Amino acid sequence: MAIPRLDPAEAAAGLDGWTVDTARPALQRTFLFADFAEAFGFMSRMAILAEKQDHHPEWFNVYNRVEVTLTTHDAGGVTARDVTLARAMDAAYRARGGVS
Repeated sequence: MAIPRLDPAEAAAGLDGWTVDTARPALQRTFLFADFAEAFGFMSRMAILAEKQDHHPEWFNVYNRVEVTLTTHDAGGVTARDVTLARAMDAAYRARGGVS
C-alpha cells in the first residue's frame, strides 16, 4: 500500500524550526546542544525511537550540532511518518533544554 505524500511546505509550517530541503522533498532542522556529549546523547535516544517507528533519519553531527533530514524514501517525499518523527525530536529537544 502506498504511503500518501504531504506537501513539504505545509508539513514544515506545522513544525517548530523545520524547513523544506530545496533540493528534494524533505524536512530539515539543525539542533544545537551545549557540547558533543549532549548532541550524541540526543542522537542515541532518537535512534532508539526511530528504530521503534521503523523510520530512520538522515543526519550529520559535528561537535554540538545535529543536522536532521527527514523524508520517506519509499513514498518519494514527505509523509506523516516524517512529521511524527519531527514532532518527537522536537519534544525530546525541548525536554532536554536544547539551546536552539
